[in-house]
Amino acid sequence: MQRAFLDSSVLFSASYSKTGHAHDLVRLSAAGQLMIVVSNFVLGETRSNLADLKPQRVDEFDEILATAAMEIVHVPKEEIVNAAQLIVLKDAPIIAAAKIAKVDMLVSLDRKHILGKPELETYIHAPILTPIEAFQRLKAAK
Repeated sequence: MQRAFLDSSVLFSASYSKTGHAHDLVRLSAAGQLMIVVSNFVLGETRSNLADLKPQRVDEFDEILATAAMEIVHVPKEEIVNAAQLIVLKDAPIIAAAKIAKVDMLVSLDRKHILGKPELETYIHAPILTPIEAFQRLKAAK
C-alpha cells in the first residue's frame, strides 16, 4: 500500500470540502487503498486552523481521523532543525516528518514553500505533489 504524507493544507481542504481531490485521498485511505501519514504537528495545525477559520468543519476533520487509515509519526527536534536549513521554520516539521516516515509522496497545497522545490524532494526521497497529482498517480498505479 502506498504511503502519503498529507500536510495540514491538504487535511484542511479535505475537511472543508467533500468534492475535491484532497477528500478523494481520504476516501482512498478509508477504502484501504492508501495509508495517510501525518505528525502530531499536522494534526494540531489542522485542528487549530479549522477551529479559527471554519469551526463548523471540525466534525468533518474528526470523521476523517476516525475513518482513514492513518499513521502518526513522531519527529525529534533535531530533525526539524536539520530540515529548517532547507525551508522556512514553520514548514520544517512537515519536511522532517515526511523524511522520517519514508513515504512514497508528500502531498501539499503550499505552492510558496513546499511545491516545486526539487531540493526538498531530494531531501525526503519522495515526490512532492498536489492532491490531484497524487490522486492521479495512485489511480494510474492500480
